[in-house]
Amino acid sequence: MARSASGFNDNSRTVCVMDASGHLGSALVHLLLHRGYTVHAAVQHHGGFQSVKGMPCSSEKLRVFGADPFDYHSITNALKGCCGLFYCFEPPSDHSTYDEYMAEFEVRAAHNVLEACAQTDTIEKVVFTSSVTAVIWNEGRKTASSDFDEKNWSDINFCKKLKLWHALSKTLAEKSAWALAMDRGINMVTINGGLLMTPDLTITNPYLKGAAEMYENGVFVTVDLRFIADAHIWVFEDISSYGRYLCFNHVINCSQDADKLAQMLLPSSDSSPPRSLEDTRIYQQRISNRKLNNMMMEFEHDQLLTN
Repeated sequence: MARSASGFNDNSRTVCVMDASGHLGSALVHLLLHRGYTVHAAVQHHGGFQSVKGMPCSSEKLRVFGADPFDYHSITNALKGCCGLFYCFEPPSDHSTYDEYMAEFEVRAAHNVLEACAQTDTIEKVVFTSSVTAVIWNEGRKTASSDFDEKNWSDINFCKKLKLWHALSKTLAEKSAWALAMDRGINMVTINGGLLMTPDLTITNPYLKGAAEMYENGVFVTVDLRFIADAHIWVFEDISSYGRYLCFNHVINCSQDADKLAQMLLPSSDSSPPRSLEDTRIYQQRISNRKLNNMMMEFEHDQLLTN
């Protein structure tokens, strides 16, 4: 029996992507339109979704909404008639830097969006984008006897202690979303993604705070844009999906990969000297995305059976 949710890829289905202006949100809009969905692309600044131009799919299936995650009514307006929501938080333009105050912004946004979903009768499923940084940071990370997976949570006090503001924000926002989803009976799954590899990635990306420790602990993972976008749609369409899914398709655990990433992040004049060619140390991978990989394999198998 196919695991795909009945009708979720039917042409009549309408879903909302929020915020659709970021790399992931924009990619989701493109893929969902390609799969036949009608898409409400919700952006914080109306007209900010410029990639609509040149869209290969019919624009009749795309509607762009101005939806501020701190404005409850604008959220409910974007959600009207939708059976699902793909939620990706984008920092507000007047506070784009992750600091000790960002957690408050992200928690409030998550609460508003989940509450709006609870009040929208047509919403059947929410796919909430979180991060691997909400999983890997705690005092016992170096001595843990098992791999990190979806059951692990970053320790809030530890994140505050080391000023890991991205990890703190993602952990608190995801926990807040789960608390509200369970209280309101919302069908929600989360995608905890690794470092998103985009052309404009720089060393200032807040995910990279503590990168050296992640590398040495075997938990420094990255994810390609198409892979994580596909994962969002897979967990949405699979009726058996549940809980959290760690999402990455590359582990940086050897000097060659670390040097390659450093060269990408830093201008050549600022990059550190290359490591010795004799440095062939490989750190053991200590994080698992087995749950997502198993679901993806089963989903693709069922799709082949139904096509």
